[in-house]
Amino acid sequence: MIDRQSAGILPPKPHTVCRDAEGKLLYEEMFTRGGFSGPFTYFYHRFPVTPHREVARSERGYREPVAATGVQPLRRRLYLSDRIGEGGQMIDCRVPILFNRDVTVLLARPTETDDSYFANGDGDELWFLHEGDAAIESPCGWLEVKAGDYVWIPKSLVHRWHLRSKALRAMCFEAHGQRGVFVPDQFRNPVGQLRMDAPYTHRDFVHPVGPIATPDHLPEGPSELLVKKAGTYTRYETERPPMDVLGWDGFVYPFAFAIEKYQPKTGLVHLPPTIHTTFEADGFLVCSFVPRVTDFHPQAIPCPYPHSSVDCDEVILYLRGNFTSRRGVGPGAISLHPAGIANGPHPGAYEKSIGTTRTDELAVMIDTYAPLVPTAQAATIEDAAYHDSWRTE
Repeated sequence: MIDRQSAGILPPKPHTVCRDAEGKLLYEEMFTRGGFSGPFTYFYHRFPVTPHREVARSERGYREPVAATGVQPLRRRLYLSDRIGEGGQMIDCRVPILFNRDVTVLLARPTETDDSYFANGDGDELWFLHEGDAAIESPCGWLEVKAGDYVWIPKSLVHRWHLRSKALRAMCFEAHGQRGVFVPDQFRNPVGQLRMDAPYTHRDFVHPVGPIATPDHLPEGPSELLVKKAGTYTRYETERPPMDVLGWDGFVYPFAFAIEKYQPKTGLVHLPPTIHTTFEADGFLVCSFVPRVTDFHPQAIPCPYPHSSVDCDEVILYLRGNFTSRRGVGPGAISLHPAGIANGPHPGAYEKSIGTTRTDELAVMIDTYAPLVPTAQAATIEDAAYHDSWRTE
């Protein structure tokens, strides 16, 4: 929810008669969050949105995360995302690797466009596209997305992924809290505008182009809609095309934000990772590490200091560059450093960073307050030697 957007046919005032140029009545839908007290969007449909020909439980979709079996010792972990199998549709091929009460971390490598519409009633989805290009089809229109983009899809919004490349490689944070994923309050001024000292501007966010439908053309698309709620999928057979919206207006719509548009901050000495905060959610923060000038005190140690953050688990997706605090990690590697044990750079990295003037690293991080639990699928892509790589003998 960045700012208000609108497109297509709209009445002068909400909850009043809205007709197209031929006089046909449009049907208003209120898409609300937080009951009726949070952000919302008005959708104006050609047809009523409620009728369905068929309702049934579906076996499609990804399964809810299950903890890996056996004893889970407290240790640093590294997961290799390129070991996740490639193929299928975004609806079905998501693989959960970590979870807690607030968030599920998923990986996906789809190769096909979705043949059904999907709505995730369990939470917002914040994707990061590591590789590939796609377009998100929704009642708000078309949102073109590419490698390096964060992609936010609101809870319960009907949508479909269209691949523009042969395959995608992506990571998703499914946010379970009521507020979902949002821009931190400290980045906004009293009227909701992004502040001049925020790490991004309104112009950095890409909005959907649409709506897709017009009075003269209603796109057909699939008649199947899958809705996920409480980990269960329900299949609806719709009477008419779901993408029949001729106008919309509001604050709730998908958006894309390119990670390299994030404006990093630098200090006299090393600053905590919270300065890299990009998005916030109930129970976790999302941070972006982008190329930047390092700390400029003559005796500064630019490498992150060893720390015991006793209340946060840390997950980092490494994307590109020379990571000053790590060795042996490449693009697509995902580290988990749990609270309870000290976290810090690999042996030698602390000293080696002295005198450096910039870093070219690119990475995505989340810090969670509730402990993250590795899934059974995560166990199959883990580099078991990672924790021992801190040994100094």
